[in-house]
Amino acid sequence: MTVRKGNRLGISIQEHMAINVCPGPIRPIRQISAYFPRGDGEGGGGAGRCLLSPLLPGAAGGGGSLSAMSSMDTSIEIDSCDSDDNTSLGTLEFDLLYEKATSSLHCTVLRAKGLKPMDFNGLADPYVKLHLLPGACKANKLKTKIVRNTLNPVWNETLTYCGITEEDMYRKTLRVSVCDEDKLTHNEFIGESRVALRRVKPDQTKHFNICLEHPPPLPSPTAMSTALRGISCYLREFLPPNARGGLCVGVKRCAHLAAMDVNGFSDPYVKTYLKPDVQKKSKHKTAVIKKTLNPEFNEEFFYEISFTELASKTLEVTVWDYDLGKSNDFIGGVSFGCQSQGDALQHWIDCLKNKGQKVERWHTLTNELPGSTVQE
Repeated sequence: MTVRKGNRLGISIQEHMAINVCPGPIRPIRQISAYFPRGDGEGGGGAGRCLLSPLLPGAAGGGGSLSAMSSMDTSIEIDSCDSDDNTSLGTLEFDLLYEKATSSLHCTVLRAKGLKPMDFNGLADPYVKLHLLPGACKANKLKTKIVRNTLNPVWNETLTYCGITEEDMYRKTLRVSVCDEDKLTHNEFIGESRVALRRVKPDQTKHFNICLEHPPPLPSPTAMSTALRGISCYLREFLPPNARGGLCVGVKRCAHLAAMDVNGFSDPYVKTYLKPDVQKKSKHKTAVIKKTLNPEFNEEFFYEISFTELASKTLEVTVWDYDLGKSNDFIGGVSFGCQSQGDALQHWIDCLKNKGQKVERWHTLTNELPGSTVQE
């Protein structure tokens, strides 16, 4: 920029509002005085009256070089700060296997390597948590044992989800997260990875060796869908010795039930009815399993009834949450009979066709049963 004596100096707005344009994020100017000469003011020479810009290399005065050095130092600081976010959190190895016959998803957590130190001694007490997304976290959380004082833990532990349908394998995602246990304060998050279950083929073990990542931003509450609620039961129509014959109903387990209590769990039990039930003698009830969303019942009930009568009956299976001192909460149910639809109807037909054989299926619970008024 050339300045002639007697001419008024013209400076563009860009030079007045000079900013750091070095590679990287734009940072505000710390001191605007660094862009102006520190001379004697208006009484000085032409160079003293010249406003310097860091955009002009080799400009007279020390302001430009000071600004250039300041810009270089700031860039290094940004790179060093950002490099911490890019630091490896470690790697995790695990296997996934989906057994179609049993509707089970097995996750074998093998080992982790090079985890980020979380404790004052430079080590960590890591463990692995599994969640199925979307869904309620407490309803489907599985957890490995804790390995003390190591950044390279070995678990070799298999965690199993029951009641996983082919539809679940197509639309759900498995969240695998590594955390550090801290007895004095809350546990600390190390890193996670998410695997779309559609990548796992039925009855084929798939091996994963992944780098842990920071969690993505949390979605809004409206984007979270409700948890899957399912029940595993079997039907068996058979003729015991010296008896009229009848229907055997087995209730094995439930998975991913809705949390009905303030503690994030439920106290579930199962009831069965064979309707129409004029004398109201067909009610059977399992034991109550406390504080769980994945109860194991393994109970069996028998209805003495002929095959011709069974064809006109409807079996109603409902799941409830037990509450002491007040009415119990309805969680969901499923009905089997000729008026049913989908998997429930097919289960009922298979039972009637295969006398004496145990026909087991998983079923998704519904809030309302067709043609039935749900009452405790």
